[in-house]
Amino acid sequence: MTSPMPSTMRAITVCEPGGPDVLEVSECPLPQPAPNQILAKVTAAGVNGPDLLQRQGVYPPPEGASELLGLEVSGTVAAVGERASRWRVGDRICALTHGGGYAEYVAIDADHCLPVPEGVSEVDAAGLPETYFTVWSNVFLDHDVSEQALMLVHGGAGGIGSTAVQLGRAMGLRVFATVSSVDAAEFVLGLGAERAINYREEDFVDVCREAGGADITLDIVGGDYIARNFKAARHDGRIIQLAFRTGSKIEINLMPIMLKRLHYAGSTLRSRPAEFKARTAEELERAVWPKFASGEVGPVTHAVLPLERADEAHRLMESARHRGKILLTP
Repeated sequence: MTSPMPSTMRAITVCEPGGPDVLEVSECPLPQPAPNQILAKVTAAGVNGPDLLQRQGVYPPPEGASELLGLEVSGTVAAVGERASRWRVGDRICALTHGGGYAEYVAIDADHCLPVPEGVSEVDAAGLPETYFTVWSNVFLDHDVSEQALMLVHGGAGGIGSTAVQLGRAMGLRVFATVSSVDAAEFVLGLGAERAINYREEDFVDVCREAGGADITLDIVGGDYIARNFKAARHDGRIIQLAFRTGSKIEINLMPIMLKRLHYAGSTLRSRPAEFKARTAEELERAVWPKFASGEVGPVTHAVLPLERADEAHRLMESARHRGKILLTP
């Protein structure tokens, strides 16, 4: 006999904008899936940079999104909307959410769900959607990327970085990654990077120029890296700004963009249309998910913490000492 669904659930809420201490466990109403959604019983949820910004009060959720934190989960399907025909109760999925992942249950657009990849545990699968959707949609979707193109990845040991290194290598690119320590360098080389650049000891501009310049740059740092990315880029290179860890307000000479015909673009994922995310999910399942079974890419989980220790997970994320993803389990 199937157990009746509860009317409430445990979730992490933000009592007021601030530091990690403002996160608390609360009893919240169980979300009800819309016709195009599934309701997932959460096995694990990924911790991401936008969660920290939302907690601080500087990144409010888009209209129609859940007020709860959490942009990716893994779990099992607990209920299915009438138009979510692909999924059945009991299916194991991982998914990009529109918020709400730091909870026991979450309602998700059915088209933003993917099966847990072969060879990946259900817990580890929670750390896949946000970074794989981000890297694939920015680097490969609608772009003709040449094999052996040089991709420079800043923050190569983090969540997005570790995904970009693996996926770039699996797609035939040369991957250079910046890191902060010898240990981090060994880590990204083990993921498949051709070159690890310890920014405390080397200038990534010089390293990239010696290699002919970066065709693609993924930057989460910002600040003075923006101008230096222009210098490190090859002519006709693409530079994709995913975050501004060291600041977004700078004084900069934009002449290199014109002289080198550079393409400089910013990107956020959460506010993209549902159709775009659905198309990205389709591409990932077709082109990338089989690479988990073959061992060409794999999950990189740094820590798994219970939901009640969400504040600790945020502190670890802010310290930038993690390697790969930080996950919460309800």
